Amino acid sequence: MLMQEERELIVEYGKKLSTSGLCPGTSGNISIYNEEKGLMAISPSGIDYFSTTPEDVVITDLEANVVDGTRKPSSEWALHTIFYKNRPDCRAVVHTHSRFCTTLSILGEPVRAVHYVVGDAGTACVPCAEYRIFGTVELAEEACRVAGNSLAVLLANHGMVAYGGSLKSAYSLALNLEYIAELQYRAMCVGKPNCLSDEEMANVIERFKTYGQPNTKR
Repeated sequence: MLMQEERELIVEYGKKLSTSGLCPGTSGNISIYNEEKGLMAISPSGIDYFSTTPEDVVITDLEANVVDGTRKPSSEWALHTIFYKNRPDCRAVVHTHSRFCTTLSILGEPVRAVHYVVGDAGTACVPCAEYRIFGTVELAEEACRVAGNSLAVLLANHGMVAYGGSLKSAYSLALNLEYIAELQYRAMCVGKPNCLSDEEMANVIERFKTYGQPNTKR
């Protein structure tokens, strides 16, 4: 089976996305890019994560032409391929409809530096892209443009996207940002959140470069 390892990871992390609450129902989607083959493994459209098998995962090129698989790829394929095309180190993309990141996106609020772990995204805050209808190239282009140097971006009235050098790192970032978004929302309910300064966040981001074990893809 073509890209069997990637397909199995998609199934494994799809279940994690569901049980963690990041992707309720059949919402959200995930992918892995194999640079050597120039192909992407992406979750199928509209299939429950716990019903998805490795055979259901779809292999496409970066123009969404199906290379292997019998299922229809996620309708948000463009939201994945645009990051693979424009971010040289991107090897995995996670798109969620998580509760608190989506809440902030409805408010048009970025994920701010209310907690230093926002620096995991490589920037002092995670911006919010303007609304574009789901499953369109226009949404993908807006998300990639607004993300800038950040490894994540909120999608207004929709959800969020996180990417990284591995599916593990992209999923971890999505989890961290949902945690921070909840802290920010709760703080906003009772007052004005106290955010870390750009100088403090620059120090955090620099320290994150050597965090964890050597040779770990972030």
